[in-house]
Amino acid sequence: MGFRKCRCIKMSFGPRVFSGIQEVLVLALMLVSVFAIFYVNMDIAYKIGMVVIVFAVVFLTTLATQMLRQQVEVKKATVA
Repeated sequence: MGFRKCRCIKMSFGPRVFSGIQEVLVLALMLVSVFAIFYVNMDIAYKIGMVVIVFAVVFLTTLATQMLRQQVEVKKATVA
């Protein structure tokens, strides 16, 4: 009794940087931030701060993912 491989529809926006779970979490973060920015009655300074924080989180996750992939490629190249 083994696990069957799921034949799900793969959805990706732009170049394939994130794994599936990371991509869903980043998209959820973006949607929540857009909802908070446009539909919540907050001061403009809080909205700008929220945009900066969300941008920083998305940028850093992208950077970290790329760095990890490069490390894996370097390890594979040195082992082979």
